[in-house]
Amino acid sequence: MSTERDYQRIAQAIEYIHKNFMQQPSLAEIAAQVHLSPAHFQRLFSQWAGTSPKKFLQYTSLAYAKQVLQHSSQNAILEATYATGLSSSSRLHDLFVQIEGMSPAEYQQGGKQLTIKHWVHDTPFGAAFIASTSKGICALSFDNPMLALQQLQTQFPNADFQQMLEIKQQQALAIFMQNEANLPQLKLHLKASEFQLKVWESLLKIPQGALCSYASIAQQIGQPKASRAVGTAIGRNPVAFLIPCHRVIQASGVLGGYRWGITRKAAIIAWEAAQQQP
Repeated sequence: MSTERDYQRIAQAIEYIHKNFMQQPSLAEIAAQVHLSPAHFQRLFSQWAGTSPKKFLQYTSLAYAKQVLQHSSQNAILEATYATGLSSSSRLHDLFVQIEGMSPAEYQQGGKQLTIKHWVHDTPFGAAFIASTSKGICALSFDNPMLALQQLQTQFPNADFQQMLEIKQQQALAIFMQNEANLPQLKLHLKASEFQLKVWESLLKIPQGALCSYASIAQQIGQPKASRAVGTAIGRNPVAFLIPCHRVIQASGVLGGYRWGITRKAAIIAWEAAQQQP
């Protein structure tokens, strides 16, 4: 629960900074909002983010988002990353995450042949609900765990649900703890339309620390006029972080929506940016 409590304090601080950035609040003022001393808050924030509150704030700004978006676009990031040598900063997400769509029988029968194992685990962004089948991860969300389980049970009313942490889940959760280059290959087992799978697979090509617009994703999948449909597909992503829908923002630099809250999206983007710094 300590990790969850720490994230809630960080999120509260981020919200306060965003609402009061015109006044340029001091470290002491921000710390007071989360009921901590300035020294304790500075230490907590630096341990969580890997950088100072001041530097972290830069990573959450509109100017920073525009800069990264422009840089990503100029370098055709969804294509050029294949030729970068796959260094730690350019490691492609889709080298270790593979998506397998569920068969029509698997979801038409309400998951009758599926055993779904689920667990709740602490992450840097709050408690996460994770679930898996014998073939791979089928859900990862920051929703209330009870709500997340109910949603999955509604999707697969005939599946056998078991509360347990298993190896595939542990391997997936390692993404929060270490560099992508050190992760084992992961498989996702998802219920999705052909269009949704195409969008989600495109998201896997966005490296950590990079950002793309909805329009650029639409172009990548060969449907440049489908930005709105792309946005809908991204909003229905059932696997947070592993499918990095948080890395897609509006062309203006505005973060846009996020299924698990805009503050969490800002926190994840800035946290990833901090991990990329030497």
